[in-house]
Amino acid sequence: MSQRVPLTLRGAEKLREELKRLKSGERPRVIAAIAEARAHGDLKENAEYHAAKEQQGFIEGRISEIEAKLSNAQIIDVTQLENRGKVVFGTTVVLHDEHDGRDVTYQIVGDDEADSKQGLISISSPIARALIGKEEGDEVEVNAPGGAKRFEILEVRYI
Repeated sequence: MSQRVPLTLRGAEKLREELKRLKSGERPRVIAAIAEARAHGDLKENAEYHAAKEQQGFIEGRISEIEAKLSNAQIIDVTQLENRGKVVFGTTVVLHDEHDGRDVTYQIVGDDEADSKQGLISISSPIARALIGKEEGDEVEVNAPGGAKRFEILEVRYI
C-alpha cells in the first residue's frame, strides 16, 4: 500500500476542481478534435490528429495523476484541530528573521501545494522540518540552501 500524503483542504479542493475541468471540459473537447481530424481522411499525414492524440495522452495522464494523489491523500483541515500552539501540518506561522529583522508568514502545506511566492512552504522543506513541533516563542535554526538562518516563532495560527 502506498504511503498517505498530507494535503490541506484547500489543496484537495484545487485538485478536485482541476479534475472536474479536465473530465468535463478538456477531455470531451479533445475527443471531438480527434473525431473531426479522423473525418479528414489519411491519419498518417494529419497533423491535427497527431496533435490531438498527444494532447489526449497528456490529459489522461494528468487525470490519472490527480486521481492517484487524491486517493493517497490524507486531507487535513487545520481549523478542525485543537490549537495547542504547536506548529503542525497546515498551520500558518509568523516568524521573525533574526538576520534581517523582517517578519515572514508561511503556511506549511503538502509538496504539490507549495508556492513560496504565496507563502506556502512544503512540509519537506528545511524551514518546515525545523518548525514542526515547535511553539510560539521558540527559536529555530534552519540550514537553508543560502546558509543557516535563525527565526523566532511569533505566532502559530490554526486558520
